[in-house]
Amino acid sequence: MRLLLVEDDDHVAAALSAILAKHGFAVTHARNGEEALQAVLPTAQGERPSYGVILLDLGLPDQDGYQVCARIRKLTATPVIMVTARADVRSRIHGLNLGADDYVVKPYDTGELLARIHAVSRRTTGPGAPDDTGGTGSAGEATVLRLGSVAVELPTRRVSVDGEPVALTRKEFDLLALLAQRPGVVFRREQIISEVWQTSWEGTGRTLEVHVASLRSKLRMPALIETVRGVGYRLVAPAA
Repeated sequence: MRLLLVEDDDHVAAALSAILAKHGFAVTHARNGEEALQAVLPTAQGERPSYGVILLDLGLPDQDGYQVCARIRKLTATPVIMVTARADVRSRIHGLNLGADDYVVKPYDTGELLARIHAVSRRTTGPGAPDDTGGTGSAGEATVLRLGSVAVELPTRRVSVDGEPVALTRKEFDLLALLAQRPGVVFRREQIISEVWQTSWEGTGRTLEVHVASLRSKLRMPALIETVRGVGYRLVAPAA
């Protein structure tokens, strides 16, 4: 996988690049916001650079990292993982609202960072995932997520249990699809609110709880969506 690392500290970038290289990543290093934006622009021949993930440090010398994220999101659908020392919830929410796919706080465990890179990559490059033109993967690819007796059809937005259709609201489907594309991964409450409701956490927590309860009831599988106390939710895929 080719990865764009946006980091102004050359020593940090060199150390991280070496680790990533050992795990099979080809790293392109951008030292500031302008270099990062240039790196995602099409070439003179019209070819668009292909990155699996963009690791974006927010403490850049020339531009605010949040603004860089917002501008990158307008140029490409490549997943962005923000890397920063800002650990407060409002900063994470702001980053997710600007289009970041994940948020890692320094100091971080290298294993966790690698897991997050692979997770967002699977989610955005798997069948039916959006491409840089706003479309989806090949129509010939499978776009049905199967979770035991539950089938989630992404293109048609249909859900069935044991072959019987289940009527879901738009937000219920969006919530289920989000969790189902990464079974076992814990989604923070603020991340779910940002991605499904396109808003911040304040005042929306109760709405999320109601939608989770409704999904459990409609799918007749209370254990499918697990509450991770104090953090958020994850989908527990039934045994095959």
